[in-house]
Amino acid sequence: MHVVEQSTLDKCQELTGYTFSNLHLLELALTHSSVAPTRVQSNERLEFLGDSVLGLVVCDYLYQNCQSLLEGEMTKVKSAVVSRQTCSVVAEEIGLGDLLLLGKGMTRSGALPQSISAAVLESLIGAIFLDGGLQAAADFIMRNIRSHIDEALANEHQRNFKSLLQQHAQREWSSTPIYRLLDEKGPDHSKCFEVAVSVGGQNFISAWGKNKKEAEQEAARRALVELGLIDEQIHQ
Repeated sequence: MHVVEQSTLDKCQELTGYTFSNLHLLELALTHSSVAPTRVQSNERLEFLGDSVLGLVVCDYLYQNCQSLLEGEMTKVKSAVVSRQTCSVVAEEIGLGDLLLLGKGMTRSGALPQSISAAVLESLIGAIFLDGGLQAAADFIMRNIRSHIDEALANEHQRNFKSLLQQHAQREWSSTPIYRLLDEKGPDHSKCFEVAVSVGGQNFISAWGKNKKEAEQEAARRALVELGLIDEQIHQ
């Protein structure tokens, strides 16, 4: 059986910022099935475990920090973050592809296939989880995935201005936005609502909407524009 060199194990720990107590787990995470005596002795089982740990950590982050997101909206963001494409990008950002032990039939001409680079990231997450527990795995995931979560949240198709404003308020002022209903007009079957938002001691321009939720979203969007966090051209 091929063995991952000690220098590779050291390099991986340096790049990931995590030191293993059980180096066998790290070696297993870096062993592709093409070089392992059997698939059970490859990183495939760790990949299975790491995939679930990654999903749990991302879901927990979204639930705890994006309290205005609906279930369907959280599902969209989570799906984007844990996708093969994103995992592959993160693996390449860390440099895991160069550390993976491959069989002779596998070449390194150019980037690894997404499926392989994504799998090594998930395998590494599984290994860290077994070695150091959930918190260690979560710390590693958030160090490397956080920017991709923010990107998914900011994606136009998944945009929720209330959520973006809440995240900013929690980071900058350790507070949450307060929405106030200022006025409502029109007959019962066709009312319009005016809502204003304040956060961190600042009051922002009010907005109208066909319902309270729409008015709150527009008020949050205007606050984000005033704060310089999004462009005026971005609409809900």
